[in-house]
Amino acid sequence: MFMAIKESRDRVNVLRKLLSEGEMTTQEDLVEELLRQKFHVTQSTVSRDLRRIGAIKASDPSGRVVYCLPDDLMSAPPIPVSGLRGLLQEIQHNGAMIVIHTSPGSASLVARHLDQTKPEGILGTIAGDDTIFVAPASMKKIPQTVQAILDELS
Repeated sequence: MFMAIKESRDRVNVLRKLLSEGEMTTQEDLVEELLRQKFHVTQSTVSRDLRRIGAIKASDPSGRVVYCLPDDLMSAPPIPVSGLRGLLQEIQHNGAMIVIHTSPGSASLVARHLDQTKPEGILGTIAGDDTIFVAPASMKKIPQTVQAILDELS
């Protein structure tokens, strides 16, 4: 059992290193690299490890979507705001909630930007892979909040 714990710890350390290099775009890439480094993994093992260490998909400065650690985003150069508008696919609302659809893997990057810049009318965001739920400060001002989001990302 000790050997399995050590292998798991070593695998996660190698996974963190691979993510910090910013080259891995899919879980399949990560599986291949870990297998190459003699770790016995499957896609579901990598998926669990990514979730455990809090890895997310984000756009790098060149616009590629890659896996990274949240700490890496803090030290990365800021992505031009104009680059974020290109990640949007659709913004809708139902009178109570605003939903933003992005390109796959980009929701957390866009939501983080919105949480940091706080366009008028936003209480906060929740991001998945390609969908962001925006909690508006006022249901009466949702159209203005949608416009503030578009202005911020333009």
